Amino acid sequence: MPQQEPALSHSDGPRPASSLQSDAQPDSLPLDGAFPVTLSGVAACLLPQRAVWLPQRRALLVADVHLGKAASFRALGVPVPGGTTAATLARLDTLVQSLAPDLLVVLGDLLHGPAAQRAAAVRALARWRATHARVDMVLVRGNHDDRAGDPPPECGIRALDAPWPIGPLSLCHAPDDRVASRPSGASPHVLCGHLHPVVRLRGRGDALRLPCFWLRPGCTVLPAFGDFTGGAPVVAERHDVLVLTDGTRLYRLPGGGRGDTTAT
Repeated sequence: MPQQEPALSHSDGPRPASSLQSDAQPDSLPLDGAFPVTLSGVAACLLPQRAVWLPQRRALLVADVHLGKAASFRALGVPVPGGTTAATLARLDTLVQSLAPDLLVVLGDLLHGPAAQRAAAVRALARWRATHARVDMVLVRGNHDDRAGDPPPECGIRALDAPWPIGPLSLCHAPDDRVASRPSGASPHVLCGHLHPVVRLRGRGDALRLPCFWLRPGCTVLPAFGDFTGGAPVVAERHDVLVLTDGTRLYRLPGGGRGDTTAT
């Protein structure tokens, strides 16, 4: 039997995350629209730009960049438009310039597939990397990286296997279900991607699909960062929190929200 979609009234639909209780002052947030959270005792900020900021480490985290995906499709004879790699790198460039991180971590799937190694995507990545030479960049390998291979040396990005620990945080590509199922507060807390989580909001005769952060006990799943990525509607458990982003603001979906939600 299909699961019944929960109905949300306007009064209890997605709320701006800034309306949630927080000890952080507006002038202490790294970017407009950022929302602070604490993960295993570590201060972090969810960013509307589909990234996570760790202020104590000055580390910027993104997941599922998928550079060269359009080129990979075209290599298979699938006619798709170009320009997605440039758009993705431009968005990442804005974040790096705004936050001036010491460390940029890609939580898997930097390159989409082997064709990306032979495409303009790698050349664009190398040129982009050269403009941010002072930033340490790390790729925590994901399933697409296994097929695409590590970025070439001229890109200056270290590639490591998951998990990569940073204090009580465990940086991975895919969720570790054993860790994610532990009670809240367990260590380490996993930060990952892979699932490309989205939420579909349905109204009267209209629908909207938004990427989201999926906060679970012991695990936070980032939305896909790349411009040319699909999305999978999530089914949240009772204690999970979904934080939607429209690119400029974050919105919290009331607890127990599912990947398909009806707004009345």
